[in-house]
Amino acid sequence: MQTISVEDLKAKLDAGESIHLVDVREPHEHAEFNIGGILLPLGQVQIMQVDAIEDLKEEPVYIYCRSGNRSGQACLILETVGFKNVINVSGGMLAWKEKNG
Repeated sequence: MQTISVEDLKAKLDAGESIHLVDVREPHEHAEFNIGGILLPLGQVQIMQVDAIEDLKEEPVYIYCRSGNRSGQACLILETVGFKNVINVSGGMLAWKEKNG
């Protein structure tokens, strides 16, 4: 599993790169604050309900959560079901808010 810092991810977004973001937090967390990712809670990933991102198996997919723990778990699971390029956002949205306000 690869990782990326919130600073590097923000630089990619600011540069206008087209990237695939997946938020594995719960719906209420996503509603409070998100950076535009597809909402796919970890519970759904754990039971292999990943149809929403099935077409991204060959693409780089940046996975984020609150702190980087759930997204790390999601990355490991997604790799086992054939995702080739998942990247865990280190520190998650806590780090994002801390670094980017």
